[in-house]
Amino acid sequence: MIVEQIMQTKVYTLTPKDTLNDALNLMREKNVRHIPIVDEAKNVVGLITSHDVKNALPSCLKEENNKAIYDTPIEKFMVKDIIFGHPLDFVEDVAMTFYESKISCLPIVSGGKLVGIVTTSDLLTAYIELTGAHQPSSKIDIRLKDQVGTLADVLAIVKKHHANVLSILVFPDTENENSRIITIRIRMMNPLPIIKDLRNHGYEVLWPNLPGVNL
Repeated sequence: MIVEQIMQTKVYTLTPKDTLNDALNLMREKNVRHIPIVDEAKNVVGLITSHDVKNALPSCLKEENNKAIYDTPIEKFMVKDIIFGHPLDFVEDVAMTFYESKISCLPIVSGGKLVGIVTTSDLLTAYIELTGAHQPSSKIDIRLKDQVGTLADVLAIVKKHHANVLSILVFPDTENENSRIITIRIRMMNPLPIIKDLRNHGYEVLWPNLPGVNL
């Protein structure tokens, strides 16, 4: 999946000379938390977030009257060292950028112009849709040996029970470096027959692990 598939294309912007009050009103009116700041040529020169606004108001209240604070140009508070993304970037690469840089949004630029924005909410929505967690389904966690063919064998068992696979995730096994934890989400509300079959074939099912249920 690439960024242009999840980015918001309707982006609300302000200029450096707009005021803190303009940013506050725009955030409230449009229910947004991130506003790119653009110059006359529509180039992104800054970014202001709801967090920046909240931080700006208390610190200024100690020294200035309210009107002076709200009339202060955004350029005094905006972040100028901005990280940009491109519409053709992979979503997982963008997620890594969010994680490593500890940011909450990423302006998306193409040809030097702002074409969209991605926020943590967009990434979370994409994750939910990719995993199928928003659909009626069941999740099965299995510890598998890290060797060729094991996942294919597990999927063959799932197929035998006529269950559609919505997503497959692979995680490191913190207890055994020679194995992996596989999370399979299937479109089936009662996965117990599959779990029983997996265990009969010698697979270690970690979840669901239901006390008192003899599988």
